[in-house]
Amino acid sequence: MPHAPALILDNTAAGGDLRCAVRPDLGGCLAGLWWRGEPVLRLPPPEGLAQARQSGSYPLVPYSNRIGHAVLHWQGTGHPLVNNNAPEPHAIHGVGWQAPWQVLEQGPEHLLMAFEHAADGAWPFAFDASQTLRLRGNTLELTLGMTNQSPHPVPAGLGWHPWFVKRAGAHLAFEATARWEMGPDKLPTHRTPSTGLHADAKLLDLDHCFEGWSGLVTLRDPVMTVRVRSNTPYLVVCTQPQRDSVAIEPVSHANNAINLQHAQGRAPAELGVRTLAPGESLTLQMSIEISHDEGDPA
Repeated sequence: MPHAPALILDNTAAGGDLRCAVRPDLGGCLAGLWWRGEPVLRLPPPEGLAQARQSGSYPLVPYSNRIGHAVLHWQGTGHPLVNNNAPEPHAIHGVGWQAPWQVLEQGPEHLLMAFEHAADGAWPFAFDASQTLRLRGNTLELTLGMTNQSPHPVPAGLGWHPWFVKRAGAHLAFEATARWEMGPDKLPTHRTPSTGLHADAKLLDLDHCFEGWSGLVTLRDPVMTVRVRSNTPYLVVCTQPQRDSVAIEPVSHANNAINLQHAQGRAPAELGVRTLAPGESLTLQMSIEISHDEGDPA
């Protein structure tokens, strides 16, 4: 079956510098984002996208990162989930990236998409979700939301998983208050104090969730400066020296947070998990701003 064509948002005719390719049929992902013709996000593989996780960015809903051993512990019940990232034993990144999204509204510089999830083995609670993309000058603005359609309170989390091009000389900087250390099973084990990062991106080898994030990340190289802003309290950063991209993921909760709060006897909100009453919604925003100001402080 041939791939569906990407939807293109482009504000260059209106004096902007951005072009964005979106695949609603493939998890509502971003197949590309360009600033003055230069890629901001990693490009698809030469053979084309087979799934959203190969894309430049995709939405995380109704949770981010991993749920340990694909079992959700919620209000005294263990819910087996689909293991969607074999050979890992965990469930990962929610269900939105594996679902087609419906286009509700589209213009040259904006797009509104939505999808509805019925309770199933991948996630036992019904919800609907929406995401909006809008180009404004040199900034891509994104809004992601979900509404609980179950008749009882449910856990909820949101985020984005953008992979940014990591060019030679790239420098990554942000402030935080703590970092969750990871075990060999890729699940968090404990929290340690951290001031964030201020480092050469090429040398980084990490896949960690930072807590108390200030809401701004700067990724600067000789070609462009990217500023990622969000109202999320957590930030996941993933890259290794051999990678030519770096994941900078604004998220609403710590990795494996729902199961961590269950195991440690904490209230869900302590690790960022929102409990949504029937009909209640959760909404987050993120923006990606691109400029060329290499000499500015990070």
